[in-house]
Amino acid sequence: MRLSDFEFDLPKSLIAQQPPTRRDSSRLLVAQSKIIDTFFSQIDNFIQSGDLLVMNNTRVIPARLLANKTTGGKVEIMIERLLSKSQALAMIRSSRAPKIGSYMVLENGVNTRILDKKNNFYTLEFTDQSLFDLLDNVGHIPLPPYIKRADSKIDLERYQTVYAKPRGSVAAPTAGLHFDKALLMSLEQKGTQHCFVTLHIGSGTFQPVKVENITQHKMHSEYFEISQSTVDKINQTKMNGGRIIAVGTTAVRVLESSIKNGVLSAQNGETDIFIYPNYEFKVVDKMITNFHLPKSSLLMLVSAFIGHKRMLEIYQHAIEKHYRFFSYGDAMLLERA
Repeated sequence: MRLSDFEFDLPKSLIAQQPPTRRDSSRLLVAQSKIIDTFFSQIDNFIQSGDLLVMNNTRVIPARLLANKTTGGKVEIMIERLLSKSQALAMIRSSRAPKIGSYMVLENGVNTRILDKKNNFYTLEFTDQSLFDLLDNVGHIPLPPYIKRADSKIDLERYQTVYAKPRGSVAAPTAGLHFDKALLMSLEQKGTQHCFVTLHIGSGTFQPVKVENITQHKMHSEYFEISQSTVDKINQTKMNGGRIIAVGTTAVRVLESSIKNGVLSAQNGETDIFIYPNYEFKVVDKMITNFHLPKSSLLMLVSAFIGHKRMLEIYQHAIEKHYRFFSYGDAMLLERA
């Protein structure tokens, strides 16, 4: 398929700029034989006892830092990945590219040194304090570029899932933002279990595919983990006839990266799996996801899951019904074609 097959016109007014009043008050599009328009708080009507929700429990770090060069020029630093307690990979935005070996001064006066640059990423060293402490003190929540406002206190809570644990993402696994603790408890009481995987999302998630022949696109690499307890729950659910419901495209990518020769195994490492139409899914039966950017690898994953024609129909319906799009937007519950 061609890149132009994944383009659609979206009114800017439908791009959500704020989270909904309550997590589960967002709208939910359920794609069955016909499209059902409902609310996320009603999702238990479409999930059965014995099903298993697989969620990405990564925690978003305050990855955006503001600084000045020692020469005075302003700099914006976007942490891509934590390498250690004192080093990180980052993208740097400034009027002139900073030099290797130079220093930048953060808002709190802490210095960071540029050690190296490879491709578009700089290796930075923070020596005055723990990098986690530094980010907690002066870091900003890295809101996506299509949210046209500064981050605020509400984003500290709402651009984070209620079950987030290991720190490492620079973007939220947005399908999980719709769940609150009460809804998870209600689903569990009904007999729907949940388990966790981890994928630390990089800034590449917002980058559009740029090659017309999409098979030539190279995905960015991201760190993931899947535990033996999660593998056991998935295998037991399948043996009992339950369905595996991935909460978000990142959970899908972990699950599909963790199976070989039909066997799902506990592991950790890097994945650059690119899922596009004609991919044969091996683990996931249903998927909860938000509405994605045109020409994005995430839109291609959805198209692979439900079929390209069906994807276009659903997106057109969502636009006509004024669903809210992207990270703080509404959700879909999709069944594998």
